[in-house]
Amino acid sequence: MTRFKISKNTIIVLLVGTIFLSFAFKSKFFEVAKQIEIYNTLFKELNMYYVDEINPAELTDSAIKNTLKNLDPYTNFYNEQDVENAKILREGEYGGIGVTVYYLKEGIQIKEIFKGYSADKAGLKPGDIIVSINGQTIKDMESEQLSMLIKGTPNSMFSAEIERQGKRIQKEITRDKVEINPVPFSEMIDEETGYIVLTRFNEKASFEVKKAFRKLKKAGMKQLVFDLRGNPGGSLLESINISNFFLPKGEVIVSTKAKVKKWSNIYKSTNDPLDLEIPIVVLVNGRSASASEIVSGSLQDYDRAVIMGQRSFGKGLVQRYRKLTYGTQLKLTISKYYTPSGRCIQELDYANRDKNGKVPKFSDAGVNVFTTANGRKVYDGGGVLPDVVIKTSEKTAATEKLLSAITIFNFATNYYYQHPSIESEVNFDFKESDFIDFTNYLQSDTTFVTKQEKLFKEAYQASKGNDISDEYKKIKEKLVKDKIDEISKNKDILKRVIKEEILNRYYYRKGVYNHNLKNDLVIKEAVKLLYNQDEYKQLLSAN
Repeated sequence: MTRFKISKNTIIVLLVGTIFLSFAFKSKFFEVAKQIEIYNTLFKELNMYYVDEINPAELTDSAIKNTLKNLDPYTNFYNEQDVENAKILREGEYGGIGVTVYYLKEGIQIKEIFKGYSADKAGLKPGDIIVSINGQTIKDMESEQLSMLIKGTPNSMFSAEIERQGKRIQKEITRDKVEINPVPFSEMIDEETGYIVLTRFNEKASFEVKKAFRKLKKAGMKQLVFDLRGNPGGSLLESINISNFFLPKGEVIVSTKAKVKKWSNIYKSTNDPLDLEIPIVVLVNGRSASASEIVSGSLQDYDRAVIMGQRSFGKGLVQRYRKLTYGTQLKLTISKYYTPSGRCIQELDYANRDKNGKVPKFSDAGVNVFTTANGRKVYDGGGVLPDVVIKTSEKTAATEKLLSAITIFNFATNYYYQHPSIESEVNFDFKESDFIDFTNYLQSDTTFVTKQEKLFKEAYQASKGNDISDEYKKIKEKLVKDKIDEISKNKDILKRVIKEEILNRYYYRKGVYNHNLKNDLVIKEAVKLLYNQDEYKQLLSAN
């Protein structure tokens, strides 16, 4: 047996190291306690002596959220209502009326109607504004209060006053149990090609994907288009389960690296796969994030599917919910995840903002090369790069602003009431003449305002009294023209978005999917590739 001799110097070094670590821990703990005490005393002073009454809950909520926003956009504090909303997203069901909404000063505006639920049965339409509930006005209410008014126990009733196109109408509405299916559409494109859309990785995602896959296999599916475009992600475990459907048991799907050792894990496929042979094309775009990137990244790393579309979002961070006091929760980023080849697809480096708060990209410092199972090169530092890139026009700043505004929604509402009927869901098209009508609509619209327009208006209002109203009008018209010229550079993107918004009014979400099944250019390219197996296999080979 070998004996180790420990010197006095070694013992001293160990003692010094232990003391140093203990001091560092206590120092950090003291700093946390100190800051909490400062906030407590500040809060007490404000509450006692501030000239006006303050709302403690609102003040604390605002303080916490402003603190967290300097970390990353995924680390969030959830008050009691936020917790309930997050639970709905995870579990995919709630008591309500089957709508998505905008919260306005006037009340609750209906954004989308889910077919067959109570809002649909009551005859509500997108664009309707609920202005009172059970005889009580809801004007100027907070969004948390408004949300609670239309949600509730299934079979409970309420009366609502609706404003529609300048008229007021009364509706009696009975709440339903609303279930959000993460696979809203799965059909055969042709006799051999199946198509599955997955919109969210909630707790039902893998169950619904498996159900859709088996349904299509029974219908004769021999190849699959799996659509993850616009899917923002969700459950890490659900993404692992879905990847497992097409990968052998025992393969690494994803690994996580965290500050806390128990949250650093290697996740492997633990179940028998559904199908290891069926050719697959996975569709992604710039709004495919997180769990979508785990699925597309793992299938790409094992050369199990061809990825097609545009570069994905680039969210390589994992969050976990932590319960706090009084029913509140903290959702915080606990780790980064890595695909089987070892790449992290996180794009933005939130830990190294510059002095102006701008977040740099990891790719600014260069990207690293990794290899797939077949030896193909793949890269980290900015989402999943598709094997087949489908190019679209690059969005201008004006187009980004337009897409984040309510303008296209309002235009579609006007279009719906001006056109009592349209062509069938498959044959409808948003023509060039319709796009011109849209640009004409923008000339009188007030919801889409560019940065230049806002700054110019502020400058004009600051100079009131000067006789420049004629010049103001000319410059304003020029800015509107420039804005329309800028968004017209993305006509390919905007025509598709507007067309889908209009189709949803007449044929619900299913009508949009039916239209895309026959008309979407990316889906057509995916089907074309699947029927060219030589090219498909070549794309997955190292050569």
